[in-house]
Amino acid sequence: MKLRAYTREDSPVIASWVRNEKELYQWSANIYGFYPLLPYSIDDNYVEAMKGGRFIPLTGIDEEGKVVAHIIIRYPKENDDSSVRLGFVIVDPDIRGKGYGRELMQLAVQYVRDNLTATRVDLGVFENNPKAKKCYESAGFTDFGEHTIDTPFGEWRCIDMELYL
Repeated sequence: MKLRAYTREDSPVIASWVRNEKELYQWSANIYGFYPLLPYSIDDNYVEAMKGGRFIPLTGIDEEGKVVAHIIIRYPKENDDSSVRLGFVIVDPDIRGKGYGRELMQLAVQYVRDNLTATRVDLGVFENNPKAKKCYESAGFTDFGEHTIDTPFGEWRCIDMELYL
């Protein structure tokens, strides 16, 4: 797999991977607030954030150029380039469990090393998504905190994880 810049044409593909409302909230927390996603819901959500250069959506493609994964890198604090946060991490459901998630995480961390000045990368994962947490741990992330998010399914505990470069 390799990463390339996200394009509007990726939006319908990524949206199709969110198969139910619970998955939507596991993937995006309470960002969207509606299900199902429309084909261009993702792009509509990203367009404004992409203007400032502090929100970097990336798409993973396989050897044939097929879209197989997606992730965003963003600066959570306006005047702080030392830390970035990963989000909207998703792999095509048809190929999950085959190492693509770990590879996506490794490629995203390498992207940060090669292109940004951040020395710390963090992310959040819901405790009800243990496979994702295991994936992040296998890429070197460790727990550093937690918070809760209100969802239509009740309050979910989100574990914050970090990796120092």
